[in-house]
Amino acid sequence: MSRPPFEPVTERDIRIVSAQLGRPARDVVGIPARCVCGAPTVVATAPRLSDGTPFPTFYYLSHPVATAAMSFLEAAQLMVECTELLADDPETAASYERAHRDYLADRESIAVVPELAGISAGGMPTRVKCLHALAAHALAAGPGENPIGDIALQRSTWSPSVCRCPDYGVDDEVPSA
Repeated sequence: MSRPPFEPVTERDIRIVSAQLGRPARDVVGIPARCVCGAPTVVATAPRLSDGTPFPTFYYLSHPVATAAMSFLEAAQLMVECTELLADDPETAASYERAHRDYLADRESIAVVPELAGISAGGMPTRVKCLHALAAHALAAGPGENPIGDIALQRSTWSPSVCRCPDYGVDDEVPSA
């Protein structure tokens, strides 16, 4: 797990992320979290894409097994349960508000995009909208930094400490032209 500034992203990282997403990775500025095997799990994306589009989702969950696990939890109504927790537990709500501010600070350390002012991800700071984004933030920032992301990771069938990566095929030799 890491927060900005990030280590340089390698070409291999980009190939893996592209394979994970099923499309070319775009505007990756860091790999804040990795599987125990070293493959990217979370990517940090530039707050403004190279085509000029504002992009609020700074921390993006890319690992396909982690993504599927978060989708399962969303279908199981964990977002509803967590939104109720925010309404009923002032301590959790205050921690979630801090996570929101930290998310904004991390993104703005890369670039300030006026159109994104006050907008983080996942529904922060008042609701729970996307467990994928919240788990990505929790993985990047570390345990205790995003309470809802932590809950999602604790309830998940996926763990960053157990490699369940497919063969992304990125280490196959490229034939000479």
